[in-house]
Amino acid sequence: MVSSIILKSQLEGAKRLDAEYYQPEYLDNDKLLRRFNLHKIADIADVVYGTTPKGASFSEHGVPFIRSQNFDNSLIKISELVYCSEDFHNRNRKSEVMPSDILFAAVGATIGEIAIVQDSFGRGNINQNIAKIRVKNDSNPYFVWLFFNSKIGQKQIGRLTTGNAQAYLNTEQIGSFVVPEIEDNGLYKKYYKNISDSSTNADKFYKKAESTFLEELKLNNFQQQDNFLSTVINLSEAKSVHRFDAEYFNSPCNKMLATISKGRTAKLGDLVDMTKGVEPGAGRYQDEGKLFIRVSSISKDGIIDKDQKYLSEDLYNEYKNDYQPRVGEILLTKDASLGVACLVREEVKGIVSSGVMRLKISEIRLGGKENINPEYLTLVLNSIIGRLQAERDAGGSIIAHWKPEQIKNLVVPILSAETQDKIADLLSQSYKARKKARELLEEAKLKVEEMIERNN
Repeated sequence: MVSSIILKSQLEGAKRLDAEYYQPEYLDNDKLLRRFNLHKIADIADVVYGTTPKGASFSEHGVPFIRSQNFDNSLIKISELVYCSEDFHNRNRKSEVMPSDILFAAVGATIGEIAIVQDSFGRGNINQNIAKIRVKNDSNPYFVWLFFNSKIGQKQIGRLTTGNAQAYLNTEQIGSFVVPEIEDNGLYKKYYKNISDSSTNADKFYKKAESTFLEELKLNNFQQQDNFLSTVINLSEAKSVHRFDAEYFNSPCNKMLATISKGRTAKLGDLVDMTKGVEPGAGRYQDEGKLFIRVSSISKDGIIDKDQKYLSEDLYNEYKNDYQPRVGEILLTKDASLGVACLVREEVKGIVSSGVMRLKISEIRLGGKENINPEYLTLVLNSIIGRLQAERDAGGSIIAHWKPEQIKNLVVPILSAETQDKIADLLSQSYKARKKARELLEEAKLKVEEMIERNN
């Protein structure tokens, strides 16, 4: 049993009476911070929440619009943004973001995630689940950003959200967070620049790989929308796929497939061996232990720690022979967020959930000439080619679900071995640059923690 003894005055000041709020780790964290001169966020910055366009209507062009799913390595992932109109942006100038603004994910599963708007971003806007703070000129935004990424800053956030029915941070709560006063010797800005540069390089390499791939297939200027509202099909086509809905047969996917079928293609099921993960039941999830790799854990950049769940050592040992991913396999989401793929590049001690498929490159050679490159295949799955086929197959369903039989029939364009290797090399460089950015962020967070713990 864990217990804490507190004064009545402390209860009154916090307006909280629940045991979660007074856990020893939170009290120790407060004691650690009180050794410094502290500044409340409300005293050094303004806190502003965003809003979302009516009907969540976005476009492919306009003003960049940030959602918490765009947070990546504590920066904004520019390549996956949506856009709002100039009119909406002008009507919501209070929530306009600029370089060096710090963003808090303030609602739901992503609560506590922090990002800073990097110099290359320019202007943009945010949705209602994000709080923006813009620190005043005499404060160091780079230290504030790293501080709230550190375990010491995160404990302040965890303390206020623990025990609430729905995780939410309001303006008053964020304003009450404290930041220690430190000497600005340029170290934190240097860390920011190195992290930002590495992340930018990762995006550049990935974008180059993707553009090379699409140019080879003549899909670099592909337009998804057509002017016609009808199509004509044969009855045999409907019978072959057991579908008769307009979403399937008038999908832009069919237009894309007509383009890539002019070259060499193969069915995914002929290229890989596929196995599904396992679901041990939510009652067996833990807050620590071995990774349980769910749909939310998968991104095209790898396995991420977002709303992560864990399994016990005993359960891991029971499942690992059948459900632990191996280096070289591709993990592909088939439920909810469909068609997100990541290549397992390093050893992972964890179990794959039933919403994720494991793809292992088959030993059978394509036409007796070459194997499919796993880096290349992962890009295909994450590209417009994989996405449109996933959307078409799951279209019309209330809950998105991609059946294994449909996944096996996914059409994969087969480019030359030389082109595949060129694309794979760019993807490998992208992965290394993003890994470096993550390592630098962890190093910077550790520096902040050491500085506070040593009162230096």
